[in-house]
Amino acid sequence: MASPLEQALALMVTTFHKYSAKEGDKFKLSKAELKELLNKELPAFGSKQMDEAELRRLMNDLDHDKDSEVDFKEYVCFLACVTMAFNDFFRDDPSKQHRRK
Repeated sequence: MASPLEQALALMVTTFHKYSAKEGDKFKLSKAELKELLNKELPAFGSKQMDEAELRRLMNDLDHDKDSEVDFKEYVCFLACVTMAFNDFFRDDPSKQHRRK
């Protein structure tokens, strides 16, 4: 049986491919696919609060190779940054941490 961390890694991979396979290159996220992923999988961070200009800026920041799509490596870098922000948030306010019993 996979550990919780292994399950989380597998979920990151399968989530990427769930959205990247919808249009165009099945190994990259278009701007529309990225927007849908953010809306459905990261609603607290997602593009529901983003206007089109903010989504375009995010896409530009993530798209290191400037091919107008987000590949898996770019997606993982994004998730690493979001994870670090969550860590900072919880470190700065320990009352918000989910504690094991």
